[in-house]
Amino acid sequence: MRGTAALPSPHPLADLLPTPLQEDPFVVRLTQGLDDVLGPAIAVLDCLPAYLDPALTPADFLGWLAGWVGVDPDENWTERHLRSLVAHAVDLHRHQGTTWGVQWYLDLVAPCRTRVVDPTRCTWSVDPTTTGPDVGDGVLVVRVPAAEGSEENTRAVDRLVRALKPAHVPHRVEVVDHLD
Repeated sequence: MRGTAALPSPHPLADLLPTPLQEDPFVVRLTQGLDDVLGPAIAVLDCLPAYLDPALTPADFLGWLAGWVGVDPDENWTERHLRSLVAHAVDLHRHQGTTWGVQWYLDLVAPCRTRVVDPTRCTWSVDPTTTGPDVGDGVLVVRVPAAEGSEENTRAVDRLVRALKPAHVPHRVEVVDHLD
């Protein structure tokens, strides 16, 4: 458990006492005991910026940090994947549910390469009588190259896409010869 190692206090309490109390052996022993208790806490507080940096935080603290930024870790992710997700969490939340956001998330954690195909196109015209182009079938398509399209990989990608896309948007994962 973090903070249980005996670390010396950088600011021993006995040194902060008035001179008459520094000469009392009982008071000095009492403050040394408090130093043993406070030393690890002071060390953690001195290193607090490192605990909040996804690249520097200890591996056993990374899950807590992920929870603070809204990342739900998957047991299949490597530590590198989780650190990357935590580092990009704010931007990922900003683009959540968009085609670009789904692609970025998959690029960070999917077990294989993927290509997300936008199911619709947005068009506009100043002429109200203009008919727009075909806007697609509204199905979000995620393509996986055949070389990496094992059943396990496609299931993992499907599970990720299901969690990332808006609930009302249908999707499918396709295994293709090569990515466009």
